[in-house]
Amino acid sequence: MRFSVDPWDPSYGTSVGTDLEPSRVEAVVGLERPAEEWGPVDPTPGVLPPSRVLFVDGVRRTDAQVWVDESDGTASPALCASYAAGVVCCCTDDGAHLVRAEVRRGLVTSSPDGVDVTTPAGTYACTRVEPGRAGEDPGKALSVAVQTRMQETELLVAAGARDEHGAEDDLIVVDGALGRLHLPRALGLVKTHARTYLPPALNAVVAQLGPAQRTPVFRLEQPESDRALHRHTWYLRLPCPPGAPWAGVVRVECGGELAPELVVALADVSQATIPRFASSAYKDSRAPQNLYPIAGLERALRRRLGDPALMYRALRRAAFAAA
Repeated sequence: MRFSVDPWDPSYGTSVGTDLEPSRVEAVVGLERPAEEWGPVDPTPGVLPPSRVLFVDGVRRTDAQVWVDESDGTASPALCASYAAGVVCCCTDDGAHLVRAEVRRGLVTSSPDGVDVTTPAGTYACTRVEPGRAGEDPGKALSVAVQTRMQETELLVAAGARDEHGAEDDLIVVDGALGRLHLPRALGLVKTHARTYLPPALNAVVAQLGPAQRTPVFRLEQPESDRALHRHTWYLRLPCPPGAPWAGVVRVECGGELAPELVVALADVSQATIPRFASSAYKDSRAPQNLYPIAGLERALRRRLGDPALMYRALRRAAFAAA
């Protein structure tokens, strides 16, 4: 029996879903090459990495699940969470260094009676969200709201870092989908795959990629949605030992508003840049997709979230004092 072992730590799941679901997003191919000419794209000779790469990431943690007492005697679920976002700059002059980090704490609830919670360890700013749909787990809407607040913080730190530390040829690499981050020369790096976007014949090209090779660029469009969510994307394989067909494959994306020739140029730059930061299995349990600067940034941000036991005790004391 021939088999391969997924290099990812099982506690993180798998880098590729065992049963990829077809996405309802429409894939527009033929932007760079006609569909009948699709195949692995080699790195373009002469394309150099930028002098400065800004890596952006965020982390989040639920400090406590709480209940907000309502005036009618009932209680609504809420989350007290800490989240942070930061930027690591990798440049030819100073190597890799942290240039920006922000930590925030929030109480997320659907209750109209929710207010800020002040503790000796910090204030949890209240954010009200719409209740989930009937039959839906109310915790899902709360978790999505925390994720949204974290992504908004990522946008702010990315823009601030570029203003202070950017260069004319710099590149922003966001860990995860770009979402509503609209900055020039910005890429989203999606490490895991739960859906297929391409027709089967073109999707087979992904498994044929060699190290630093990519697929041609294609465009993802969401029918009946905000055009801001449209985006260009391509698959890229990072250097890694032979293994499963999609081993070391990431999906890179950029804004849907860009002209095709600019997107292709960014795709070429991604081939010259991103593989340089791929991690090794003996150093990272999510190698090679968890890039070294991202892994270091995650550790730095988690330290800044503070001790979870301390935050939990502070929230318990605040709840007791308010009783």
